[in-house]
Amino acid sequence: MQQRHTERLQYFNEQAGTSQEYYMDYLRPFTSFHGARILEIGCGEGGNLKPFAESGCEVTGIEMDATRVAQARTFFAQAGLRATFVCQDFLQMEAPADDSGCFDIILLHDVIEHIMPAQKHAFLKHIRQFLRSSGVLFVGFPAWQNPFGGHQQISVGMASKLPFIHLLPRPVYRWLLRMSGSSAAMVSELMDIRTSRMTIESFQRLALASGFVVKQRTLWLINPHYKQKFGLRPRRLWRPFASLPYVRNVYTTSAFYLLSASQA
Repeated sequence: MQQRHTERLQYFNEQAGTSQEYYMDYLRPFTSFHGARILEIGCGEGGNLKPFAESGCEVTGIEMDATRVAQARTFFAQAGLRATFVCQDFLQMEAPADDSGCFDIILLHDVIEHIMPAQKHAFLKHIRQFLRSSGVLFVGFPAWQNPFGGHQQISVGMASKLPFIHLLPRPVYRWLLRMSGSSAAMVSELMDIRTSRMTIESFQRLALASGFVVKQRTLWLINPHYKQKFGLRPRRLWRPFASLPYVRNVYTTSAFYLLSASQA
């Protein structure tokens, strides 16, 4: 497991840097931040929300892990920033009664690949109820077949450094994780991600079926967050590869989408 996954303040600041430089820039041509209401689902420690709060937005984060929620509140208080953090399963959260209670921007970064296939449709449909009619949903996720598309880097030992092992048969992958020292909880989480298998093609079908339209899509060969993590310059996937279904998943370390609610 990388140090940033145990040093949560470091991870918080890295997230904030990527959000400031890439997520906000990605959203800016499509929406205004002035007085905007921002919701992040699966916010963790809240690093992605920090630059929005600094820009004067009203920010809310939802997270199921109580420890992460406590850390988010601490980090925001230390930075002198206001935010609302809720420890709850998003699917259990009551939708706003009308558009005035909805959000201008909803962030869903590195979350959809953790949602089980049977729940994905209901999950996105529920998000739609929280989005203002003029709002946008930002989604980012690693394509399943890319070298570390199984999130095995968050495990420990040898398995955390091996690319493509998440594509091995389930028993072999589980055995490698256990042999490398991963806890039962970590193995369970990584096997759930393997079950989820979020690809570019399956996400686009899911978004359409859930009442969204794609406003913009960017496929990254080098994930923008790798600038903070490894000092690497982010690079978009070469357009001919980006147009090749299934093949593009191998080369996409992060897929960015901007969605709006379909008016149909």
